Amino acid sequence: MKTKLNFNNHRLIIMFVLALLSGALIAYRLIFIQFISHQKYTSQAEKNRTQILYQTAPRGQILARGGEVLASNQAAFSLYYLPPFEMPDEKILIEISEAVSKNTFKSQKDILQIIKKSLKSGKAALLVDNLAPKNIFALAELQNFYPGLYLLEETKRYYPYGASAAHLLGYIGTMEKSTWKELSGELDYRLNSKIGKSGIEKRYEKELKGRDGGLFLEVNYKGRVTQIMKDNRWRQGADVYTTLLAPVQQAAEDAVRNSLTGRGAAVVLDVKTGAVLAMASLPDWDPNIFTPYNTGKNNESKIKISEYNLAIQGLFPPASTFKTITALAAYESGTLDLKHEDNCTGHIYLNGREFKCWKAHGPHIDFIKGMEQSCDTYFYNLGLKTGSYNIEKMQRKFRFGRKTGIDLPGEKSGNIYGPTKRANLKTYWFGGDTLNLSIGQGELLLTPLQMAVYAAALASKGKIWRPYYIEKVVSPSGKILEENKSELVEQVKLKDGAFELIHKALKSVVDNATGRGAKIKDIAVYGKTGTAQNPHGDDHGWFLAFAGEENEEPEIAVSVLIQFGKGGGAQAAPAARKIIQAYFDLKHSKDKQENENVK
Repeated sequence: MKTKLNFNNHRLIIMFVLALLSGALIAYRLIFIQFISHQKYTSQAEKNRTQILYQTAPRGQILARGGEVLASNQAAFSLYYLPPFEMPDEKILIEISEAVSKNTFKSQKDILQIIKKSLKSGKAALLVDNLAPKNIFALAELQNFYPGLYLLEETKRYYPYGASAAHLLGYIGTMEKSTWKELSGELDYRLNSKIGKSGIEKRYEKELKGRDGGLFLEVNYKGRVTQIMKDNRWRQGADVYTTLLAPVQQAAEDAVRNSLTGRGAAVVLDVKTGAVLAMASLPDWDPNIFTPYNTGKNNESKIKISEYNLAIQGLFPPASTFKTITALAAYESGTLDLKHEDNCTGHIYLNGREFKCWKAHGPHIDFIKGMEQSCDTYFYNLGLKTGSYNIEKMQRKFRFGRKTGIDLPGEKSGNIYGPTKRANLKTYWFGGDTLNLSIGQGELLLTPLQMAVYAAALASKGKIWRPYYIEKVVSPSGKILEENKSELVEQVKLKDGAFELIHKALKSVVDNATGRGAKIKDIAVYGKTGTAQNPHGDDHGWFLAFAGEENEEPEIAVSVLIQFGKGGGAQAAPAARKIIQAYFDLKHSKDKQENENVK
């Protein structure tokens, strides 16, 4: 028993000594860290600090009624410099700036300047933004080789259809300082933020913007990221759904672009709602020019475009399309005798002054032939019988001289023309003014949109809808933030048979006469040509139209203006035909697909 006790005591002594040595070692290490190496570890801890990089949220999409994306986003990258705690050698800074410059097209001098400012402030600095994915491979290698470089994935605006609907969509650009002061408290705007400058991009800026994100990065003393401490994910903006039909919009633009001059406007409306199915204005521009990938040559301040939207701001005499107003005024006042025939010799005289017709149409020109052939002589005489006050009154019924109310900035109201307007201005009205008024010349002015609204009113037998182009705005979660519905502004009431008579006459214009360029097999097209006098050059060509399936109610209303097009029949009517054909091709394609799905 005694021997065993001594052995156990020996083991206890050994264990005690080992414990004592371990404690001493730990104590020494603590003393070493806390006192001997305190300065070293404190310095390193200070060198690991946080940098914040903001991440721009993708803008919401803009879509056509069929789901086609008119404005979306593409991947883009931004290159940042994260300053190290200690000032690097000048040689290293020059190497970094030269390497970045070589792969981003930005000058070495500019990059070096940004890096030095970053080092002085101790804050992360943006070296280059809007970099294309093809540039990223080389930059990713530089990021691994040079501490302080950091690539951040973001997005840039992209318009898949290029110039299509440019005046409606608008474009985005860099925020100006004055604008930043106004918006800096809203939606985390920064001085380099991209914002809507025109069109839908501007009108729905707050909805499309989204919420920016940000990365909280832990950066070591060399400027290299050690960990992402926090990732505040961006939130994409809301999507805006338009009423546009992409194929019809494209057809409208192509029709005007391929006309004699390539200049003009076309508007297509849903007869039953006032929804804008297409709105083209040429010359146009590609909004992608404001959001290119960075090549070192981008300078949006030097880009010059015309934001003038001819469809809502261009003012032109309606010319012979206005003969429908003269006819309705005559019918309403009881002066229209459908059996009466005129002999058109190519001119008439009033108070010793000659007023010409565009050609001598000969005898037996009744109302239908007068409309078919667009005979000025017939409508001169009809206007004199009807009286200028009645013609002016009919203009007012259809809201001529008033804005349509579309939610677009800069819409013009046009100019109504008649003796009451002259009297208000305290000037005289002459017989020659009545003749000019009867055929849509003189001081009367309309926009292509106003003409389309009028065409829709004729098609629907008096319903005047407020045109609209936004269907709804939907948040990323699917919540409807805004939804537009059709709004009936006015119901024009005329004598029984008035609209039916106009329909008959306009159908005959397309089937048999000046509007034949718009004729389409198995589609009922109603139209009226017009040639607007232009004292500054070639005349402008008009075509007013509405169309539907044979023996069915009209579905769409169309107005086409070809600037300097010389004549409505030769240029505007064929352009309208292409647009109408595109609409019904799309409709029939959808009907066929639906039938196949049912089967």
